[in-house]
Amino acid sequence: MPGETDLIKLYSSRILALAADIPHLGRLDAPDASVKRRSPLCGSTVTVDLIMKDGKVAEFAQDVKACALGQASAAVVGGAIIGSTRAQIEAARDALKAMLKEDGSAPEAPFDGLEVLRPARDYKNRHASILLTLEAACEAAEKAERSDCA
Repeated sequence: MPGETDLIKLYSSRILALAADIPHLGRLDAPDASVKRRSPLCGSTVTVDLIMKDGKVAEFAQDVKACALGQASAAVVGGAIIGSTRAQIEAARDALKAMLKEDGSAPEAPFDGLEVLRPARDYKNRHASILLTLEAACEAAEKAERSDCA
């Protein structure tokens, strides 16, 4: 079990700064898709709204009620997601999961800022909260593309 010093390192000034400045907070008036995700372990919730145009995220908003690590993850995603394709978002989600669970590589640009969360790999009870925004964004992008094809 990681010690108290490791926990202090986990909540670095960079993570806390990200958590305090989450881009695109709020909700969109008329999103193509909206998805709410909740971590049953800690109770963190994230609601993602997005609008897709030409296969890319054109508008994005998020309502984040999560721990500092979940908020930091949402901040990185919020700063990177505009202009991303569904495939890029899914690749970022998969890479983040591998980084946390298997010490894999950090997600590629534009989501490479998620590297800051690498120290959380030792805190399995935080992984779900960290993954919430990307998981919700993946589901929302899929829903938006499905409705666009209908």
